[in-house]
Parts: sequence; C-alpha cells; structure tokens
Amino acid sequence: MDLGDCYRLLGLRSGASFADIKSSYRRLAQQYHPDINPNDIRAKDKFIALTEAYKVLLTVVPSEEIAQPLINSSPSRRDATQPTRSEKVPTSTVTAEKPPKPKPPKAAKPPNLVEIEQRLKWKTYEQLQRFLKERRFPQAIALVEALAARLPTDTEVRQWQAIAYQIWGRALLTENQLLKARIYLKKALKTDPNNKALSIEVQRDFQKLEQLD
Repeated sequence: MDLGDCYRLLGLRSGASFADIKSSYRRLAQQYHPDINPNDIRAKDKFIALTEAYKVLLTVVPSEEIAQPLINSSPSRRDATQPTRSEKVPTSTVTAEKPPKPKPPKAAKPPNLVEIEQRLKWKTYEQLQRFLKERRFPQAIALVEALAARLPTDTEVRQWQAIAYQIWGRALLTENQLLKARIYLKKALKTDPNNKALSIEVQRDFQKLEQLD
C-alpha cells in the first residue's frame, strides 16, 4: 500500500496534516468497525484497510508538536540578527551562532484503542436499546454477543447481554414459544449469575413458564 492509497482510503489529499489524518481515521473507524457492522465482511475489510493506512501514515507524517519545531529551525529561514554582506562587522566582536539542531522525530504513537473501544461500546449500547425497543430481538442478541466477544471482561456488557436474553425470553413467553423462552431465560442466569435483581425476575418468569406448560 503506497502513500497515495493511504491518503485516498482516509478520504484525504496527499500532504494532509497529522490532525486531519487522526480525525479522519477515528471517524471512519467508528463507521466501519465490525462491532457496528456485524456479519458485514466488506465493512470488516474496510476497517482493516483503514487501520493499515493509518499506521503507514503515522510513520511518515509527524505530529503537530514535532512539526512546529522543525519548521522554526528550517535552514531556509534567515536569522534576522545575521548581518548582510554590505554590513561591516568587526570579526573580533562577532561569533557565528550555530543553528539549533532539529529535534529527532518521536516514534509514531498507535491510535488510542482503549478510547476507540469505549466509544464503540456506548454506540453499540445505543443501537442495542433501539433494537430492543423495536422488538428486533435477533438483531439485538447478535449485536450484544459480538460486543461481549470483543470485551469479554467488561461487567457492563455482560449485564446488557443477560438483560437482552431475559427480554427476548419474556417476549417468547407471550408468543407461547415455551421451549425457546426457557433457553433464553437460562442464558440470562448463566451470563450474569451474580445479578440478584435479574435472578429474582428470571425466577418469576420461570414460574409463569411452569404455569403455561
């Protein structure tokens, strides 16, 4: 992947600033992230390509705090205190000042993956809420399971997953799909076994289920 391809993938012109590259990558990464687009192979490939392009550009485009000192110390800028040829300056009273050495470029920093994952987590939560409100239960379950696979140690995500299972189990109860309802209610208990409030509610759901059997 050459530099031209990297800029085009991020929707930028060649020579874009570090800030523009960073901003464009964050925006596109959120748009094409696999958690936001589950089972979308094209989105996944796009996300991988964007990340590779971003990493390449980070190795050749200095950040703003690096670029500024390099510009200020450029040899093309003439020192205002340097005498012209027409000025006669006693050589005994003038010493040549060495130009400041440019700072070595810092190692390119990778994108803040923790920050990106947190943003994706809460965007996924918002989407999950919409799916549940619209009773699009299969989509809600697929979405929260994908997020749980990505963040397996996140207690909040585990709670969302258990609640989604319970909500679908209750919906199946009202539709008299008792076997399927039992499966998802059991999943709710297994996913978040330490949630006492959830456990009490699920036990009540099981009682209703027993009455319908």
